[in-house]
Amino acid sequence: MTIDLEADAKALQVDNMTLTAVADLGKQAQFIQLEIEDLETTIKERKESLKNLLEVRIPEACQEIGLLSFSMDDGSEVEIKQFYSASITAENESKAHAWLRENGYDDIIKNVVSVQFGRNEDARAGAILDLLRREGLLPEQVAKVHPQTLKGWVREMIEQGVYFPMDVFGAYTGFKANIKSKKR
Repeated sequence: MTIDLEADAKALQVDNMTLTAVADLGKQAQFIQLEIEDLETTIKERKESLKNLLEVRIPEACQEIGLLSFSMDDGSEVEIKQFYSASITAENESKAHAWLRENGYDDIIKNVVSVQFGRNEDARAGAILDLLRREGLLPEQVAKVHPQTLKGWVREMIEQGVYFPMDVFGAYTGFKANIKSKKR
């Protein structure tokens, strides 16, 4: 049941103080919800700023003066290391998988076949794929490359100088500052 607490107070013959208290709780919850949304936005913005500092500004500044590492006055260590990143988008998934298969790297594609069973079908769940098809069930098949496997593969290909279509794999490389704070 939905009611307008303040407008319907008389009709409900409920103590006005109780309705006011309930309305205040709703307003508090609404305020906290908005505050959390603002904090989440702030965190997202701060993470983007940190990423820009660690992956762009500090590595570029260090490269200009020829530094690979340095110590800060608080004892923290900053080291510039190369990183690799990749992410196959849904749009590029078939192209990426085709390229991997055609070039002999299909071992990183994980092929998962699954079937959803209803209640009390545990015995059927243990049956083999052919049996499922004979029973008229349609198994679901998903082929994916795990993100960490993809990242490692990209690193390996780049380090070995092997060509692959980086755009299809959403791959890129760069340098990143890793900061190790002094132990307290």
